[in-house]
Amino acid sequence: MEKLFYPAIFHKAEEGGFWISFPDLPECFTEGEDMAQAYKMAVEALGPAIVSRKENQEEIPEATEIDKIDPGDGRVVIVEFDLLEYLKKHESKAVKKTLSIPKWLNEEAVALGVNFSQVLQEALMAKISKKE
Repeated sequence: MEKLFYPAIFHKAEEGGFWISFPDLPECFTEGEDMAQAYKMAVEALGPAIVSRKENQEEIPEATEIDKIDPGDGRVVIVEFDLLEYLKKHESKAVKKTLSIPKWLNEEAVALGVNFSQVLQEALMAKISKKE
């Protein structure tokens, strides 16, 4: 899973701070008291919006080119989002898997006290990391 980069429009809020909208994800809004907090909140807001679309098998839109966005009274800011990091942080619920391995391999691993779940997780993480 690669990193995603979405344009966000940072609008100055009347009461101070900023409110943020995403042209490519109209359901995604957030706010922050200053630019740093607003950016952090924008990154966090992308998580539920993208994960919800994935879970509902909806399209995850391509990012619109910034020169094609009319920010109105706001400013366009590119927000970087790492879906894999988000999932590691927020979606850590364990899922039971059934798998098959050769009998001899099972016996050797049991004799060594191997934690099968840990080995599988480490192997999958290594595989995913190579993909990026």
